[in-house]
Amino acid sequence: MKLAILYVRAIDRFNHRLGRIVMYGIFVMIGVLLWSSVSKTFFRPSQWTLEIAQFALVAYYMLGGPYSIQLGANVRMDLFHHRWSSRTRAAVDSFTVLFLVFYLGVMLYGALTSTAYALGYFGDEPFRFWRELAWAFLSGGPEGASEMLGHLERSPTAWRPYLWPVKVIMTLGIFLMLLQALSELIKDIATLRGIDLRSDAPAARHGAEDA
Repeated sequence: MKLAILYVRAIDRFNHRLGRIVMYGIFVMIGVLLWSSVSKTFFRPSQWTLEIAQFALVAYYMLGGPYSIQLGANVRMDLFHHRWSSRTRAAVDSFTVLFLVFYLGVMLYGALTSTAYALGYFGDEPFRFWRELAWAFLSGGPEGASEMLGHLERSPTAWRPYLWPVKVIMTLGIFLMLLQALSELIKDIATLRGIDLRSDAPAARHGAEDA
């Protein structure tokens, strides 16, 4: 149980701090779209604004996803949940969160496969590619890792940016959401055992301070 508590505190603290930083990404999107409007009106239209805004949006909701799960701010249809006791909610949530863990696991596999493709790997063993890439980086540094890369995927637009950075962000966001979902599962199990870990979470303390 001590190991579980350390895991919950570490994951919640990291995702809380990351979410508080990423939330300001909305201003990045506003600035990019504002410049897009200005450039189209007074100057030559910029080719990069639309895709940069899309990439910023991906980073905004993928890296902010773990914080949303921690706050319980994700969209849900609540007919009975708010009427139940904390133990009943924990019992139901500890079961339904398993569907979220499964879904995020499938998404993570797809994200790793898609990111490997963006880095020039066209085989059917993406995990082997990531193991070999990690070993090449540890043994040969960036130059050794670059030798593992193939033809890098680019967007089929006029600007043609590389797609691997946004896919790396997507993969990281899904991985952190998976870790946060496991943290929520541990907190629900702890509630059923009479241990309250939610009051110790950074998001809970932040909400209490706002109140």
